[in-house]
Amino acid sequence: MDIAKKYTPQTILLWKKIADHPEANRILSLFPSAKIKSIEHQRISLPDNLSPGQALLKGKRILMIGCSSSFIGRFDGNLGQNVRCCPYYKLVPLSNGCPYYCTYCYLAFVYRKHSPYIKLNINYDDIIKQISKTAVKSPHRADFNMGEMLDSLALDHITNLTKKLIPFIPTLPNAYLMLLTKSSNIENLLKIEPNNHTVLSWSLNTQRNIDLYEIGTADMQQRIDAAKSCQNHGYRIRFRIDPGILYDNWQNDYSKLIHSTLSNVKPENITLGMLRLLPGHKKLALDAYGAKSKELISQKLSESSSDGKSRYHPQFRIEFYNLLIDRIRDIDKNISISLCRETPDVWNALKDRCTPKKCNCVTW
Repeated sequence: MDIAKKYTPQTILLWKKIADHPEANRILSLFPSAKIKSIEHQRISLPDNLSPGQALLKGKRILMIGCSSSFIGRFDGNLGQNVRCCPYYKLVPLSNGCPYYCTYCYLAFVYRKHSPYIKLNINYDDIIKQISKTAVKSPHRADFNMGEMLDSLALDHITNLTKKLIPFIPTLPNAYLMLLTKSSNIENLLKIEPNNHTVLSWSLNTQRNIDLYEIGTADMQQRIDAAKSCQNHGYRIRFRIDPGILYDNWQNDYSKLIHSTLSNVKPENITLGMLRLLPGHKKLALDAYGAKSKELISQKLSESSSDGKSRYHPQFRIEFYNLLIDRIRDIDKNISISLCRETPDVWNALKDRCTPKKCNCVTW
């Protein structure tokens, strides 16, 4: 069930400087039952008596309405000596989390007690200006990824950001917008004229893994149906099967996932990735989710890479990727397939089966 569509904050922190802004008042009107608290400063920490896990959960029901001076960060693809990735621009109009409860989410670990709330930045004109300035200065394609630091669509019914961004992006010849989501929240998308400069991507997993690790997100069929509706409307569609998580009979379930997906949607790319966690993440998950994190904690990750994250042994990753690629190729011989943040040894083992520069976060 996609809980984002019914998201209701318990508390709204309203920055005093924008208290009279029409957009702030519009958002406030959506949540008449929320407690409104006026704040002098936008940087707020929760009480010290809360553990990081408690702060994480409490912060998901706190909404801040404010502004930001910076929305774009350049990711140069550098994750150390042995993790490969493509460069792009991170676009972050919302920050500090989302309404979903994904137990493996690395953003939850990064934020922890620092700014544990959902923040909506309503100075939309500044977002547009920064995108334009960045694209004009870029000598190549400017890929703006709005899915790296947040779920692109989970709260779109509240912000209506896609209504502003999607029509604007094609006015910049070298600018492209990437939206990545686990949501089925596509109502705004279907009201907008699609264009070749906007790419929609759904993060997919087996229903078992969605139930265990992606609590509150749209289920597998809802995501596939949403992607199908958007493709029928004219959007470019991609899928990201990530993080792959192993369990008994994973081969059968992931094979079914591939068949169900490609029987309904013809994506231009599928990017594959596997579970990777920062040190200490399992402890945070246990603190926040208790017994619900049991399956995550039991995963045997030991291979540490230059990005500081633990992974499955390369043997298991290669086996996982090969099976999924086989199933994809059974249905579609031509679709581009890539890997997400993988190491050279894994890339080399699959060099004849994957395309390094055609992955989810960049356009071509």
